[in-house]
Amino acid sequence: MVRLPLLFLGLILTVTSVARAELPTLIPRAVLFGNPVKTAARISPDGKRLAFLAPDKGNVLQVWVQTLGKDDAKQVTSDKKRGIRIHQWTYAPDTLIYLQDNEGDENFHIFAVNVADGKVRELTPFKGVRAQPQGMHRDYPDELLVGLNKTDPRVFDVYRISLKTGDMTLDTKNPGNVVDWATDTKFRIRMATVPRKDGGSTLRHRADDKAEWKTFLEWGPDDADGAVLSFSKDDKSVLMLTSRGRDTQAVVRRDLATGKETMIASDPRADAGSIILNPETYEVEAVSFNRERVKWKALDKEIEADLKALEKGAEGEPSITSTDRARKKWVVAYSSDITPTTFYLYERETKKLTKLFTANPALAKYTLAPMKPVTIESRDGLKMVTYLTLPVGIPAKKLPTVLLVHGGPWARDSWGYDGQAQWLANRGYAVLQVNFRGSTGFGKKFLHAGDREWGKKMHDDLIDAVAWAVKEGYSDEKKVCIMGGSYGGYAALAGAAFTPDTFACAVSIVGPSNLVTLLKSIPPYWEPLKNLFTLRVGDLEDEAFLKSRSPLFSADKIKIPMLIAQGANDPRVKKAESEQIVAAIRKAGKPVEYLLFEDEGHGFVRPVNRMKFFAVAESFLGKHLGGRAESLGKTR
Repeated sequence: MVRLPLLFLGLILTVTSVARAELPTLIPRAVLFGNPVKTAARISPDGKRLAFLAPDKGNVLQVWVQTLGKDDAKQVTSDKKRGIRIHQWTYAPDTLIYLQDNEGDENFHIFAVNVADGKVRELTPFKGVRAQPQGMHRDYPDELLVGLNKTDPRVFDVYRISLKTGDMTLDTKNPGNVVDWATDTKFRIRMATVPRKDGGSTLRHRADDKAEWKTFLEWGPDDADGAVLSFSKDDKSVLMLTSRGRDTQAVVRRDLATGKETMIASDPRADAGSIILNPETYEVEAVSFNRERVKWKALDKEIEADLKALEKGAEGEPSITSTDRARKKWVVAYSSDITPTTFYLYERETKKLTKLFTANPALAKYTLAPMKPVTIESRDGLKMVTYLTLPVGIPAKKLPTVLLVHGGPWARDSWGYDGQAQWLANRGYAVLQVNFRGSTGFGKKFLHAGDREWGKKMHDDLIDAVAWAVKEGYSDEKKVCIMGGSYGGYAALAGAAFTPDTFACAVSIVGPSNLVTLLKSIPPYWEPLKNLFTLRVGDLEDEAFLKSRSPLFSADKIKIPMLIAQGANDPRVKKAESEQIVAAIRKAGKPVEYLLFEDEGHGFVRPVNRMKFFAVAESFLGKHLGGRAESLGKTR
């Protein structure tokens, strides 16, 4: 992801058990975790320009714009510190928008950039207010819908902003419990999602933007959360993602008047993922499904031909990141387990694929490790899609192992390039990434099997995966470390506190240690989702239950070395979550290293902070598992 000075880094810290002479060349941390050279390519609606992210001279990510086919890229933003990560063209002439928060506080503001004259305007200049883009429309190019919690920090009202003048008007007032909105083909708010007390959701509908809201559909607590994807062209039906009446989420069409439902696409093994929607006909042209790997189901012959051409066009799995208004030109990102993301221009009329750039070209000279999907059965019979990455060049027998746990926990691991997995495998570790119960994408039964199972059955799944890796001969049972961020950080703390004999060490990144204080300190705009947390995590009225699942109250049982890292401005997992367990471990006289990043939030985005964290983590793992490590040296 970077072009930084390659620090030759002295190589190895200590003599280790890994046969490093047989491992491939050490990949510098600066290559793995620094800024990308270029990334996030987006084509303009007129198909003439490309916007992308790239570092400036100070190594801060900025938005750049260039003419397709020309070498005339120019920087159009000037963020001073944190770097820009979210940007998008609008349908207004020469205008794109980007989001930025204040040192990780997640109170994002929206800025508009005129790429013709270079002027930048802040569209939502409200301190302490979070902006949530609600959408744009090709037929209303001057308008942007944005949710703002400036009246009540708990809920978001919808405002309509003129991209030409910056004028803002209240479009739809939130009655106090809406968490999601959907617009019709005339760019009017017509659908609203409201959480239910039992953890399910109610979908409300109104006949027009002035009419009264009425209940349209409900999802129970045993369903997966549904969503409105689009209205039909005549605004008489909606395309939806729903698991009602089936285990996996499907794309369906539902008539607004009769409630009649028509199946569009489903798969009994995986939830529906991305869709390709025709913006003129409002018809679904293709749907993706991801169990072990992403597979597309084409519903339109022309799109089917395009997808087949893309599958053959380059290495890895293709994903469409943007298209021009005419849909004749696509920007497509390819990624595989052993190749970093590469962006291409695809011209539909000729099926021509032209390489634009690779996000991290420096990786091309290094040997990367394949990621293998495997299915592991839990002790109670659940099938867990897991990804195993093994070091290249040494026997895959009794290796030191890192159990790398994903966050969310209502998210998932997927096949493809993973910088952390490559880093660990390159250092000599087997890497195990488990989609434990509660992970998304595998149907609602699998999702809800994780309800109220933090630190119990969800954790048992991780232990079962480790046992599988040991039984298969891949892992040395005495050299397994558990590592992760957010929920993965919680899992690392839980592993150290609840199953200390399974692991040799643990690395927790922004991980909650006390479920009581976690639920009491969630951001105010998560207030409408409290019932969902009660369903899936536990009830604040039952503190004894939550404390029994909180690593903090079993900190005296921790006996393995710990590395804990935290962002000071994290709005989701407050720094107290890390600091209280660090204090408890130290009080017990047990070893713990603690890193606090004063200018970060829920994760570390600034290169200098990433370099420092991974340098310390690499040294920590080398010391306790025996893998090789680059010298600490500089952390930039």
